Amino acid sequence: MSLSPLISCQSISKSFGPQTLFSDISIGFFENERLGLIGPNGSGKTTLLQILVGLEDPSSGSISRKRNLNLIYLSQEEQLDPELTVKEILFQGLPDALENWESNREIRALVKEMAFENLEQKAGTLSGGWRKRLAIAQALIHKPDLLFMDEPTNHLDLEGILWLEARLKQAGFAFVLVSHDRFFLENTTNRIVELSKRYPNGFIKVEGNYSRFLEKRKEILNEQQRHEASLSSKVRRELEWLARGPKARTTKARYRVDQAAQLQKDLSEVKGRNRQNQTAQLIFNPTDRKTKKLIETKSLGMTLGDKTLFKNLNLILSPGFCLGLLGRNGTGKSTLIHLLNGRLTPDSGSIKKADQVKVVTFGQKREQLDQDQLVKTALAPEGGDQVIYRGEAIHIVSWAKRFLFTTQQLGLPVSKLSGGEQARLLIANLMLKPADILLLDEPTNDLDLPTLEILEERLAEFPGAIVLITHDRYLLDRLSDILLSLEGNGQTTVYADIYQWQKAQQESPGPKMALKKYPQPQKKKPQTPPQKLSHEERKELNRIEIKIEKATEATEKIKAQLNDPAIQSDAERLLALSAELREGEEKVEGLFQRWEVLEALNE
Repeated sequence: MSLSPLISCQSISKSFGPQTLFSDISIGFFENERLGLIGPNGSGKTTLLQILVGLEDPSSGSISRKRNLNLIYLSQEEQLDPELTVKEILFQGLPDALENWESNREIRALVKEMAFENLEQKAGTLSGGWRKRLAIAQALIHKPDLLFMDEPTNHLDLEGILWLEARLKQAGFAFVLVSHDRFFLENTTNRIVELSKRYPNGFIKVEGNYSRFLEKRKEILNEQQRHEASLSSKVRRELEWLARGPKARTTKARYRVDQAAQLQKDLSEVKGRNRQNQTAQLIFNPTDRKTKKLIETKSLGMTLGDKTLFKNLNLILSPGFCLGLLGRNGTGKSTLIHLLNGRLTPDSGSIKKADQVKVVTFGQKREQLDQDQLVKTALAPEGGDQVIYRGEAIHIVSWAKRFLFTTQQLGLPVSKLSGGEQARLLIANLMLKPADILLLDEPTNDLDLPTLEILEERLAEFPGAIVLITHDRYLLDRLSDILLSLEGNGQTTVYADIYQWQKAQQESPGPKMALKKYPQPQKKKPQTPPQKLSHEERKELNRIEIKIEKATEATEKIKAQLNDPAIQSDAERLLALSAELREGEEKVEGLFQRWEVLEALNE
């Protein structure tokens, strides 16, 4: 017996003027739904959720909902009355629960877990993280049949994310969530839907968690590339036949002409879809300084009002070293960033920087961007129609395309850009600045998954030092050599990786969101080995595939040169290239052998 869907949509499309977000989508959502909805910025994820809950109408198609369905929607920005108290919002629409909630064991336990210090506090005085917790708690108290969540981890600290993740794994209701958090998707979902114009139907569905989705998507995209190559070959053959002259183009062969036209149309469509795989071209601008100590702090201390953020903090930032910062909101992570870049002065201790060290900062509040400035001006802060990147002059249009901005967007004010586009704009600005040290405060906010993956690869390659604040556990664990946790009471703790920190959170007492009541997120990570390897071996395995790819590309370039007739007639150059090829192939072989050793240890 098949389950009937809670919501079903048939051939729905949505357009805004000439722009089509998606078209002809048919999908159902069922009682056991644990669905992750992903896709590039601008693909229509939020709009699709709003259509499904009835806040937007589709341009075409139909939607049916189960009768008496208790459907709740959590938007990216919480819609909370700032004049109502925490308690009034929790039980909004539930007058009986408001009066008798303490006698309800389930609700009482949930309120206790959320760790609100004062239920009479007005919502307008809460931080972004606490407003998000309040909105989630309100949704859970209302016991949804189906819960739609748009970026539910936004503004939550890691502790809050772990709590929500554990809650969803135990959920007695169906849910659909939009998220760019790969660990969160991995640990909470059983089906992934990606909206993207790269696919023939505008989207793909994959049964399984995020790891399974990555495997299946790779197969689909590889097949599309093979299909394009096959169509290109067929079109070439048909065009060659048509070019043979009038004798070949008889009336009986007219179908060949029509077939050639159809093949050309099909090829154009496939090429268009495959071009959608384009991602931002992110390459930072390192100085390649070899100084062993770029920044050193000794007995660093900082207070905020009567609260000690940290004290006696000793750090050394060296080339190739990444320090990940952990801690609840308000424990001083951003303050430490501003101490290192010189915007703040410590209350105690010292900060010593190498001579003429170049520090570049990415601020989570986008404070470096002038919202009234035109995108063109923001991309070329020195003025004119070009930028100077790594000593090379690049026209503003070409520079904009590297970050997926269209020519039409250059004339818009920055305020008209989406959050993800503003993040790309800020990264573009940072890339123009030579850097020994990157101080990154939530650089992944609002970035879609394709851009996030490229950013991750480029940061892994950056030869300078990095200080990283992010709620993205995958990024933290992959890049960080050590994690420094700011405890909020002046104390700091060093951890080898995110799992060690997570275990400590389970075991430590204190008034925090109740993590112990729920199973912790699985240690399995998409495309990341577990802890059976040492920390350094695991980091090596994370990065070795990139090294293999680069080494292989280098050998292919040498082979291409060897096939050049001009070089084949130059004996001296031919011998030199042959030697380089042997060395390159030996390097590739050595990397593969090392990869096999690490994989064997991992297994």
